[in-house]
Amino acid sequence: MKINAERLTASHSDAVTVFIIGMRINRLFALNKWLPVARSMGPMVAELAADPDSGFLGAETMRQGFRTVLLVQYWRDFNSLESYARDRDRKHWPAWTAFNKAVGSDGTVGIFHETYVVSKGCYESIYNNMPAWGLGAASGLAPATGSRNAARSRMSAATTT
Repeated sequence: MKINAERLTASHSDAVTVFIIGMRINRLFALNKWLPVARSMGPMVAELAADPDSGFLGAETMRQGFRTVLLVQYWRDFNSLESYARDRDRKHWPAWTAFNKAVGSDGTVGIFHETYVVSKGCYESIYNNMPAWGLGAASGLAPATGSRNAARSRMSAATTT
């Protein structure tokens, strides 16, 4: 992974939808319940990444301890996210129905998501000595100089570019 040895910011300047989705293994030995859930996200992300018209911009995977895995996803807008989630011909719908049949609310594996629609000019980012990451990886990077030097001015720069 290439380290960018400079201060950069995400070049994205429009509104963005941030979708945090994940799972928590509640019963470690119930492998037959949580493993299918864990395996379902990769193919969905691959499907989205292969379709530039989907509205999906990119994602980062993270762990919290051993039991919880989450993805932070960046979307062009909420309508694109919802359209994908409800499309019965895409990978999410069958994974969702399989989860409800196999797990439902039996307590073996938890799932969660949070959605944030962030208006243009209401976010900023900085990456220093980092590989492309987060919104910057999803949308591209720009030097954090001039009007993008400080957090306050990056917020303003997002509304004027």
